[in-house]
Amino acid sequence: MTMANGRRSENFVWGTAVSAYQIEGATELDGRGESIWDRFSATPGKIRNGDSGRIACDSYHRYGEDVRLMRDLGLNGFRFSIAWPRILPDGRGRVNQVGLDHYDRFVDELLANGIEPFVTLYHWDLPQALEDRGGWPVRATADAFAEYVEVVAARLGDRVTNWITQCEPWVIAWLGYGIGEHAPGRTAEADALAAAHHVLLSHARAAEVLRRGSSRARVGITIDQVAFHPASDSPDDLAALAKAAAFRNGWILDPVLKGEYPELLLERFAPTEPPVEEGDLEAIATPLDFLGINYYTRAIVRADPTTGEPVTIESDEAERTGMGWEIYPDGLFELLVSLDDAYDLPPLYVTENGAAFPDARSNGTVHDPDRISYVERHVDAIRRAVEHGVPVHGYFLWSLLDNFEWTHGYSQRFGIVYVDYETLERVPKASYFWYRDLIAGSSG
Repeated sequence: MTMANGRRSENFVWGTAVSAYQIEGATELDGRGESIWDRFSATPGKIRNGDSGRIACDSYHRYGEDVRLMRDLGLNGFRFSIAWPRILPDGRGRVNQVGLDHYDRFVDELLANGIEPFVTLYHWDLPQALEDRGGWPVRATADAFAEYVEVVAARLGDRVTNWITQCEPWVIAWLGYGIGEHAPGRTAEADALAAAHHVLLSHARAAEVLRRGSSRARVGITIDQVAFHPASDSPDDLAALAKAAAFRNGWILDPVLKGEYPELLLERFAPTEPPVEEGDLEAIATPLDFLGINYYTRAIVRADPTTGEPVTIESDEAERTGMGWEIYPDGLFELLVSLDDAYDLPPLYVTENGAAFPDARSNGTVHDPDRISYVERHVDAIRRAVEHGVPVHGYFLWSLLDNFEWTHGYSQRFGIVYVDYETLERVPKASYFWYRDLIAGSSG
């Protein structure tokens, strides 16, 4: 990454990102317990084409091949998640040493190839046994998470420095417990509010465990953000925008960075409120060593003419990804600058950014110019933000591999490496070689 003074940052992290359930497979092997995504995927009608992560990319067995792809790409960082049910099959109590052994070998493989592991401790695969006891809406799940983190840190903390406690708490809470689009598929506002609070509380508990175990630990959290624009400058639209941004962005960022929930949201959800106990918010706002930001798109908001509530509208002229998301690179620049203005920020990493397109193999190769254009423009947005003074220290492209895309199954390809799901062959796309050259040029 080139700074405003023209010099290059030697410490900038160029990475890619994945999650356990989306790539590992081996869901029924070596003592792994059931996760909520195993159960959800097995429920008819929940996942496109009845797909699941049972095999996925089989990275559980093929991680050596995947690390070689990373090495040849020139990555100096790799963000991956650990499957909680692979470590504690029942969520608490019994430890599966075979699961720990797997991640032990994987971390060693990364380090042997000069790649710094950024470990996400939770990327949505809650042990089903804990969901059966109430899941994230109950406070005990935060306690269980701390126990799980202690087990993982005891095994890997001598080599892993960078820890991401939670990935996208808003998605965990609202898509999983509020609207039911994701596992476990619940649809209760009170559950979503409680889940969001307990996920944040689990972050605080994990941070304490990690720092107690190692003075080298750098603790962060990854929060997804949307760039919001008003449909007009009318007072009603601007008020609707403020509500939408508080709900989607501030609901998680404000407790983590300010130790409080947005007042707009507390008013909106009254009399139901997050189950905050004394000391919770102070713990949740424990200082971060870094903050991960996931960015994919923007939202244009207007006020409903009857209720004044936010309504998202779409731009007819917009470029879109295979997911239907608007491609809006300037939103990443705007978002990073606005965060820097609004909060006292720790070092930032863009921990996810990427795009799905309908890639196809032709004569053994995969040409994906739309993805190259997408990444190039978003990396440029980060460069501009850095020149503006925003403390961005790394970029993790989503994703290394085509993989299981949650409710979309295998219909959406985000990877810079094509995966043939029949043979599990890996084929680097044109974007892989473009990203390799970008990284090489940025470190020279």
